[in-house]
Amino acid sequence: MNRDFETQLQKYAELIVRIGLNLQKGQALVISGKNLFRGAPLASAPLVRKIAQVAYQDGARLVDIMWDDDQSQLIRFKYAPRDSFGEYPAWRTRALFEYASRADAIVSIYGEDPDLLSGQDPKLVAQAQRTMEKHMQEQMNLLMKNAYPWLLVAAPNTAWAAKVFPNLPAEQQVEAMWQVFFKLCRIDQPDPVAAWKVHIEQLKAVSQYMNQKAYHTLHYTGPGTDLTVGLPQGHIWNSAQSDTLGGITFTPNLPTEEIFTLGDKNRAEGTVKASMPLSYGGRLVEDFSATFKNGRVVEAKARKGQQVLDDILATDDGAGRVGEIALVPHSSPISQSGLLFYNTLFDENAACHIAIGRAYRFTLKDGEGMSSEQFAAAGGNESIVHVDFMVGSDQLDIDGLSKDGKAEPVLRKGEWAFKV
Repeated sequence: MNRDFETQLQKYAELIVRIGLNLQKGQALVISGKNLFRGAPLASAPLVRKIAQVAYQDGARLVDIMWDDDQSQLIRFKYAPRDSFGEYPAWRTRALFEYASRADAIVSIYGEDPDLLSGQDPKLVAQAQRTMEKHMQEQMNLLMKNAYPWLLVAAPNTAWAAKVFPNLPAEQQVEAMWQVFFKLCRIDQPDPVAAWKVHIEQLKAVSQYMNQKAYHTLHYTGPGTDLTVGLPQGHIWNSAQSDTLGGITFTPNLPTEEIFTLGDKNRAEGTVKASMPLSYGGRLVEDFSATFKNGRVVEAKARKGQQVLDDILATDDGAGRVGEIALVPHSSPISQSGLLFYNTLFDENAACHIAIGRAYRFTLKDGEGMSSEQFAAAGGNESIVHVDFMVGSDQLDIDGLSKDGKAEPVLRKGEWAFKV
């Protein structure tokens, strides 16, 4: 690797530790992988080592690294006993829960082949996914309350880079992917940390505007889309930064271009069409739509990946209801890159999106301290899944409606219809 790459990778690691996690002296740091229980991908080792170095230099008491390998996961699906997919490495979530309970920091590195499990038995894939999600619940309950600083970032691998850059020579694909990551994470700017501070303030201004409006309902219209989603009383629009229960300010996604809140689990009506494929558990869902009635998905159709969609919706009672609503302008740098990443971390920051399943407790006033019954009564959704799918485009309009039905433009043709 050349010197310029090493310099950029170092800046990426510094951004992760200092802006993403805002690591405090004396904290421990866990470096893990997608969905937390999976370890960091082997291809991310150069980045992982730099993160560890920066963390220790900034006063971390311990950096604990969990590793994993996509091909080992594939080997399991090919050769493991067919009745063994209810087994789970529970030591991983026990360890993560212990760190999270102490408000230590956890960074998850995404970097997997979007088609890894596309040829495997869908019933076994669904069983393994559901088993993992059930074991993660204690951990995810802490995450949804921001009990500790957490962060999602990415590092490319050969299969993923080939999917994103199929027209480039194979030897150039991973390098091209890294350069895109550096640009979208503002690493190419003279002072990435300063650039992120400016960007964060800009997103905060948008979320503050939406909080002042306190709309009762959002109305989405676009090709194949005519959907209304209610917003609970006391909903809070968040943006780039969050605060832990202990008062540490962190930035949970790098990159990030969204503002987000929760939807009312009982008030979604109409049909919404996805604008991008969904990569879920190593399988793709393409060209799909969902129809809601009384808050619940009553019909979901996909040109490809119907079984994956059905498996998600069948997970539990909350899996077919709205958990999160996120707004992203079509002019976001990720959207303007013109690339489809087949990865939620990037694709969700290219377009407005909706998540079915679990809602973030901190997006409702006093939500962190509510019982499950109180949260549900306020309109908050609970589930063992949280699945984002993209609905935004340059043809999407969104109106905000007051309780008396007065409508105001929020987005027009995918762009903010107001100034802050």
